[in-house]
Amino acid sequence: MQPPRERLVVTGRAGWMGMGRGAGRSALGFWPTLAFLLCSFPAATSPCKILKCNSEFWSATSGSHAPASDDAPEFCAALRTYALCTRRTARTCRGDLAYHSAVHGIEDLMSQHNCSKDGPTSQPRLRMLPPAGDSQERSDSPEICHYEKSFHKHSAAPNYTHCGLFGDPHLRTFTDRFQTCKVQGAWPLIDNNYLNVQVTNTPVLPGSAATATSKLTIIFKNFQECVDQKVYQAEMDELPAAFADGSKNGGDKHGANSLKITEKVSGQHVEIQAKYIGTTIVVRQVGRYLTFAVRMPEEVVNAVEDRDSQGLYLCLRGCPLNQQIDFQAFRTNAEGPGTRRPAAASPSPAAPETFPYETAVAKCKEKLPVEDLYYQACVFDLLTTGDVNFTLAAYYALEDVKMLHSNKDKLHLYERTRELPGGVAAAGLPPAPQRLLGTLVPLLALIPVFW
Repeated sequence: MQPPRERLVVTGRAGWMGMGRGAGRSALGFWPTLAFLLCSFPAATSPCKILKCNSEFWSATSGSHAPASDDAPEFCAALRTYALCTRRTARTCRGDLAYHSAVHGIEDLMSQHNCSKDGPTSQPRLRMLPPAGDSQERSDSPEICHYEKSFHKHSAAPNYTHCGLFGDPHLRTFTDRFQTCKVQGAWPLIDNNYLNVQVTNTPVLPGSAATATSKLTIIFKNFQECVDQKVYQAEMDELPAAFADGSKNGGDKHGANSLKITEKVSGQHVEIQAKYIGTTIVVRQVGRYLTFAVRMPEEVVNAVEDRDSQGLYLCLRGCPLNQQIDFQAFRTNAEGPGTRRPAAASPSPAAPETFPYETAVAKCKEKLPVEDLYYQACVFDLLTTGDVNFTLAAYYALEDVKMLHSNKDKLHLYERTRELPGGVAAAGLPPAPQRLLGTLVPLLALIPVFW
């Protein structure tokens, strides 16, 4: 089964047309939607830095200092700077659709504003941030931009759910199913009326069956008087502390601070608060790869136009059967003195050197003393990747569950949830004495596992 391509809704290059010299700010307003969403197309991780060029141009031409229709020299200087940035990354971006879209867009805007290709350039400027006192709790912010206040003023508190993705990769769905999946390429994690989250998983090393998340795109959709559409994108070795347009909140609307991004640890940990939909998102870079965790009200989780035709939405529906991996069976095959990677994991001779089973267990025990599925996922990842950073990925994934999950009795899961033929989910096992679990494992092995 081929992984689905990431979905993208743009006007195309034709959307640039019709914006004459007097278009001014309207021309600028169209640019981030086109250019930044084009960055959501799946692509192998590469040195291409077109996202940086896009962000610098938008930062230089947005906010209170945006050039008006009669500021052609300043706007042309920004365009020439933008063109220079794209030329510098041309060699590494030759196969990148976002790069080619940016090049064509620059040509169109330079033509519309009668800009010369030769002339002065400008230094990129950061978008103005709101005053220090302009916080998410601003008293004059519209009530509709605070989920709990607007939707649940006279009713019980909303029921929050959690979804997480980490490691090679392991998925915990909104319904607490725990699966290990292949899902190489681009896949949707969340797709509802308010936001879209898509991930790209790539092989850990050439020839390896192990994959991990190398790219993450989050699109916050335009919402009433609260927020403008915002895009957040992270890649390997690039975890920005701002949205793609350089801002750190929801834009110019009255309730903009109901969407806010905060850097917790530089280059390693970012948190996004979307109070208008009661949602918290945590993105981390652990080692070379990304992890994702979200806390979201059930009402928002299920806010889709047509749930029956929603298609793949991993946080809600789980991984397809033919993408699931039985790491319990993998563990059983791996147990034994000096055992390394089981042959069934990857027949490729280029697979990475991995840890012996006893070493993997010892390293995971250091960070994850409870032998739940996060501990087992850690062992699996060390056996399949040979990268000790996956121990930290499992550790932080569990820490995010502790912070985001509303039911503290469900922090630890002890048996992965299987999908039986016909789409029926087999319930996870509760904590059990080791002797009972040992009796059940051979029985569980009889359940069909789809690769």
